Amino acid sequence: QVQLVESGGGLVQAGGSLRLSCVASGRTFSSYAMGWFRQAPGKEREFVAAISWSGGNSYYADFVKGRCTISRDNAKMSVHLQMNSLKPEDTAVYYCAATTRLGATAYGASWQSSYEYWGQGTQVTVSS
Repeated sequence: QVQLVESGGGLVQAGGSLRLSCVASGRTFSSYAMGWFRQAPGKEREFVAAISWSGGNSYYADFVKGRCTISRDNAKMSVHLQMNSLKPEDTAVYYCAATTRLGATAYGASWQSSYEYWGQGTQVTVSS
């Protein structure tokens, strides 16, 4: 069992930056591929970014490419999402997710069904 706790959300002006963090409990964090998803009011939850268990592969949704960077620190059992040049349309609850179901490259990391564990989410609000 893995528990995930997100932090770092908040209110920021358009063009600003936020760094989301997700800290995991459990003994085998280094074997989990990690992902970030988001859900805006009235919309489906969607993929944002993911990283393989080794950190060697990362994936991004088109709408955040060039603006976000996902990273992980296996020693600290944490994954981070640095978000820059934020836009009002980035307003959403951001969720951290973990899975052991993916291979070394984390192929399939953009699919919600790939993930076994989810955090409670952290709110990001971008004002115009």
